[in-house]
Amino acid sequence: MSGPGKAPQPDPAAEMRSIIKRIATGPQLSKDISRDEACEGMSFVLDGRVDPVQAAVFLIALRMKRETDDENLGILDALRRATQAVTAPVDEVLQIGDPYDGFNRTLPASAFLPAVLAACGVPAVSHGVERMGPKYGVTHRQVLQAAGVSVDLGPEQAAARLGEPELGWAYVDQEAFCPKLHQLAALRTLIVKRVALTTVEVMVCPLRGRVRSHLVTGYVHKAYPRIYALLARQAGFASALIVRGVEGGVTPSPRQAGKAFQYSDAGEERPWDFVPADFGLENSLQGTQVPDRLPKARPEGGDAAERLDTAAAAKLAAEAGLGALKGQPGPARDDLVCSGALCLRHLERHGSLKDAANAVREALDSGRAHDRLQRAL
Repeated sequence: MSGPGKAPQPDPAAEMRSIIKRIATGPQLSKDISRDEACEGMSFVLDGRVDPVQAAVFLIALRMKRETDDENLGILDALRRATQAVTAPVDEVLQIGDPYDGFNRTLPASAFLPAVLAACGVPAVSHGVERMGPKYGVTHRQVLQAAGVSVDLGPEQAAARLGEPELGWAYVDQEAFCPKLHQLAALRTLIVKRVALTTVEVMVCPLRGRVRSHLVTGYVHKAYPRIYALLARQAGFASALIVRGVEGGVTPSPRQAGKAFQYSDAGEERPWDFVPADFGLENSLQGTQVPDRLPKARPEGGDAAERLDTAAAAKLAAEAGLGALKGQPGPARDDLVCSGALCLRHLERHGSLKDAANAVREALDSGRAHDRLQRAL
């Protein structure tokens, strides 16, 4: 019984039943829920206050009927409440938001992008997990770990690294800054399909700048830039760069003109088109492809289908990325030049993409980017 003047506490099971009755009644009859209700339902799931079956139905039903803006915002509100967010001892921080479920067609050089940006004077951070469905691809954590980088820093330790003048970058794992969300990995494996968490989790901002925080993330489907911009503004990012990237990452798609959306000062997003020549490249953007010779590994859940051996792929990605940081030519270097230049131009550190690309090349060729990585070992 609640005391005098205290509002009665909600019954999680009853509240979740009410939500599920409305969102899980088929394609024609399902009803939307409010932002507050989505936040409450997601909080119940994060806190383990509802049965796992209810938790799964909640996430699946929202996905099947398609989440509204308010529902996505409510889920973001719940994740932010559960996140340990730390202000780094620098004025501005750029957050790299690559897909948590990783890459299975290309070897991501973007795991090294924060070190490159730090060498260009931009404190940067990436975050992620070891493995996540539905793709179970190569992640930043796997690549950095293969390169010998410490990937188990707490948020305070990671924030301190951003403030070190000769370092200026960090990786922080979801298990460290939002353990309640990380604990849902097994449930998400059982759900199989992509749910709203896949969209929203890259928007969580564990490390913030004293004055402003910025986001760069990627998309594939044309409906997502507007959604990502909406969520990024709500998450407190002063600016966002949303790149049509390889496998939904921050590296531009290969062999074609590129596209991104960006906003500044929390304003409206606007499109940004570019071509390989804008980066000073003679050829089309060419990503590092996963070799066919890599062995396959059986995925989670005993599925008979074969998947990429991510440990082997992460090792190859680390070798390619380290080579690029030492100035070696190749696809990994081009990937870092292009993604790094987009970030620097977005932040208005240079007047053109070509100038920004040349600044990235200088950071690679001089060894400054490699030095930044070495200091994180």
